Amino acid sequence: MSEPLRGFDPRPHPPSDDPWLVPLATRRAILSPGPFERYGRHVLLFLLTAASVYVMGGPHLVLGLLAILLAHEMGHYVACRLYGVDATLPYFLPAPVVSFVGTLGAFIRIRGPIPHRRALFDIGVAGPLAGFAVCLPVLVLGTLQARVIPDPGPDAAGFIYFGDPLLVQWAYAWLRSDPGPGKTFLMGPLAEAAWFGLFVTALNLMPVGQLDGGHVSYALLRRRATFVSRIAVVACFFLLYLRPTWLFWCLLLLVLGRPHPPTLDDDRPVGLARALVGAFALLVFAISFTPSPIIVSWSDFREGLSQLLTSR
Repeated sequence: MSEPLRGFDPRPHPPSDDPWLVPLATRRAILSPGPFERYGRHVLLFLLTAASVYVMGGPHLVLGLLAILLAHEMGHYVACRLYGVDATLPYFLPAPVVSFVGTLGAFIRIRGPIPHRRALFDIGVAGPLAGFAVCLPVLVLGTLQARVIPDPGPDAAGFIYFGDPLLVQWAYAWLRSDPGPGKTFLMGPLAEAAWFGLFVTALNLMPVGQLDGGHVSYALLRRRATFVSRIAVVACFFLLYLRPTWLFWCLLLLVLGRPHPPTLDDDRPVGLARALVGAFALLVFAISFTPSPIIVSWSDFREGLSQLLTSR
């Protein structure tokens, strides 16, 4: 039993046109967001992202890439709903010109507390595994779609060379024959979608702070996850020393790399089955990751930056 608020008159009041003078339950009903406020931003961002991806790569890139990203985020969202954790629908991030595929990905906001480490593990791992499952057929179709062209060489203008993760290398080895000397494969839009989807999956599975891999690491290791997170951040800065393409990601990890907060019931065990799923997620990371996503050296980066600054 709680004490009444000072100055509060418990007697009923007549109806008022001012929503702040009516009871709390009625005020919530009056001020609760409508369908557009609840879904409008998500739909609008999704449509803008689809348009941005279409401009950068066409309809096949839209279908392949947005299917992967949507599966990833809905994996998180559905897991949140199963555990009664308050979370938003996905926010997609359109990025025409800035990103070669027209988007920087998507995310959901988890607004409620996580009840225990089992829920944290399931919510964290559901997204990458769902996205990875959709990546596989997109990769197969993209590999079959890729064209054989004369190798333009590393200095050719207008070509971007990507570092292929193990899974992409295996796909070309299993599904395509060697293009021959002086020739190479030119990725089509579906192959680009699969490559970007695998790259996003690997980045999210890094065992750092608030990333998906950070959730999984904390759920399995608890306090020791902080040490693992620091090792992963150091490894990313070593990658930055090798390739300038890691600059933005290293800066982002400085924000996301803070220690993981505990769940409401950290003492509840995770169980062997989830530990095995965690080992599988580590395997997915290993075959989806590439240390050189875009093959560019620091000297090339400095030269390009210098030309950009002098051209203004």
